[in-house]
Amino acid sequence: MISGSIVALVTPRFDDGAVDWASLDDLLEMHIREGTAAIVSVGTTGESATLSVPEHLEVIGHTVNRVAGAIPVIAGTGGNATYEAIELTEAAQAIGADACLLVTPYYNKPTQEGLYQHYKQIAEAVSIPQILYNVPGRTGVDMLAETTGRLADIDNIIGIKDATGDLQRGRELLDTCAGRMTVYSGDDETAAELMLMGAKGNISVTANVAPALVARLCALALAGKEVETRELNSKLQALNEAMFLQSNPIPVKWALACQGRIGGHMRLPMTQLAAEYHERVRTALADLKLL
Repeated sequence: MISGSIVALVTPRFDDGAVDWASLDDLLEMHIREGTAAIVSVGTTGESATLSVPEHLEVIGHTVNRVAGAIPVIAGTGGNATYEAIELTEAAQAIGADACLLVTPYYNKPTQEGLYQHYKQIAEAVSIPQILYNVPGRTGVDMLAETTGRLADIDNIIGIKDATGDLQRGRELLDTCAGRMTVYSGDDETAAELMLMGAKGNISVTANVAPALVARLCALALAGKEVETRELNSKLQALNEAMFLQSNPIPVKWALACQGRIGGHMRLPMTQLAAEYHERVRTALADLKLL
């Protein structure tokens, strides 16, 4: 079982939009060195929406090859068409990913039965371990705990990333899926509390800029050390908030550029962090000695 700090890794780019492979290699080496437990390649933070399918698979393949088994690689392979998600998931398995992360179908707003059938078909078509991903704030659809519980009976559906930020929902998922599916936080601000409740890790944006601190937070929470967990989480609060001042990954890529790790470029329609937020992000990094 994958547990701990799982970084939702950015995809570094040059100013023309091309992938910056050297910077990606440096990021991967940093995460291995600083205790990140697994990499999510080409999820939301990796700008899956603005990569072509060949680029999408090239980034996953490059990541798998560079990591070379040091830590697991979880490939983002979700789509709003079931056939497309199956094709991406098949390709990720062939490339050598350890698991796949599948966001709920976005924009077309399927019913709960549609969500169940979508994930069931993918799991039946591709044997790779699969983690569901519920992020209603971005997709326009909310997969309920009852639906997740039905999917927990499918052997190769091994977990869910809950990015609702709702701890009551997290508790419901933990109770509904106990012993059948692993629950991961997908919300940095509430991740510590969800892990103290029983979640097994945090699929994190903040880990991009503070890998060692987020790895430490996860280790403390998974060990049940409530006082130490909450103390460190309090120190991370301003940074967690700063990473979502505008749509992810705008702030985190700007923060990584401040650290000198990437150029910070994105493809339209994503734009650079608004100037009004620069000082707040810089201050959050500086306060944790991350600059």
